Amino acid sequence: MMELVYFLVIVFVYSLISKRINKLPITPQMIFVIAGMFLATDFLSNMLINSDTGLILFLAELTLVLVLFSDASRIGLGALRKNNLTLRLLSVSLTLTILFGIVIATLLLTDLSIWEAAIIGAVLAPTDAALGQVVVKNKKLPSLVRETLEIESGLNDGLAVPFLLLFLAWSIAKETFSPVGFFIEAALAQIGFGVIVGLIIGLSGGWLVLKAKKQEWMTQNFQRISLIAVALISWLLTDQLGGSGFIAAFVGGLATGYVLKDQVKNFISFTEEEGQFLNLFVFFLLGFIVLPLIQDMTWQILLYALLSLTIIRMLPTAISLLGSKLKKETVLFMGWFGPRGLASIVLALIAIERQLNFPGEETFTLTVFTTVLLSVFLHGITASPLASVYAEKIAKMDGSCLEKMN
Repeated sequence: MMELVYFLVIVFVYSLISKRINKLPITPQMIFVIAGMFLATDFLSNMLINSDTGLILFLAELTLVLVLFSDASRIGLGALRKNNLTLRLLSVSLTLTILFGIVIATLLLTDLSIWEAAIIGAVLAPTDAALGQVVVKNKKLPSLVRETLEIESGLNDGLAVPFLLLFLAWSIAKETFSPVGFFIEAALAQIGFGVIVGLIIGLSGGWLVLKAKKQEWMTQNFQRISLIAVALISWLLTDQLGGSGFIAAFVGGLATGYVLKDQVKNFISFTEEEGQFLNLFVFFLLGFIVLPLIQDMTWQILLYALLSLTIIRMLPTAISLLGSKLKKETVLFMGWFGPRGLASIVLALIAIERQLNFPGEETFTLTVFTTVLLSVFLHGITASPLASVYAEKIAKMDGSCLEKMN
């Protein structure tokens, strides 16, 4: 309990000086990771990774559910029709990132099986916009670049979940010597129930909320609370039915956004408050978990983490943007700002919790959390200066094609 008090004290102190800190090349995630490290012990990190505690994993999953639902509802599929650069990133780039991640993990992390390497590839594919807010909100940058990165990070975590579920089903079938039918049945149940329940809850929940608002039956506060309830119903109900609650939350968010359209932004403001609070708690946990594990670091794990943030992310980005007529500076900039964060942390914890026989668990855990840790600091420190350099350079060029492209 004292650990929670410690976290809340850090939240309070940070809140008091948050405006001053915003002027520095320091992100909230960096501060909370360091705060978690100060309190880290082998006992605490083992407790957090052990799924028997339940509460820690529940809070982490809750955070991801709210992020998946809110991002999907706020951005929506309509944004993809208006921005084909994001469509390229969410299809070609995401798939290649997972594939490259699997191949390099297989070559470097030789103590992992092929399915463990596949899980790493899926877990480290999503990007986290919260770690690059300086970039997304920098008005000096071309609007198309900012919009593309924001939409990509808002949707790719939800699109990475089916890959993770497929690889987990494959691993369980392989390790338990189950037939191929088990893999197909498990994968279809997880994804199918997630999509169906998400659509039903999202469409019906969004329609009811819209009708109640038009009739002026809802207060401002409960407009926000209503969609939190829709997100959680999608998640928990689908889990009870044997499907993926994360896919349900993501699909439910898309469906709700489709019904509410432009009005959805008035309902999703909890991402700026409650969502931020839970987000910081997950990064606080990262500090807890990763520090005691660093003593087992190998050069292969460190190299993979660096490659994950560079080649594994940047090369697929460049390939997906071929023919887009973007300048090389823009492609490099967009490739670099693919920070790994919340989704990777939570998906890793879920993989550990669901995979009963995980021979390479220690290597898997250290690889994922080292990658996220490096991302928190490398992307956090470079976001502001690189955005300024890029904005200055692009201003000297003819950047009109960026605004016209679609």
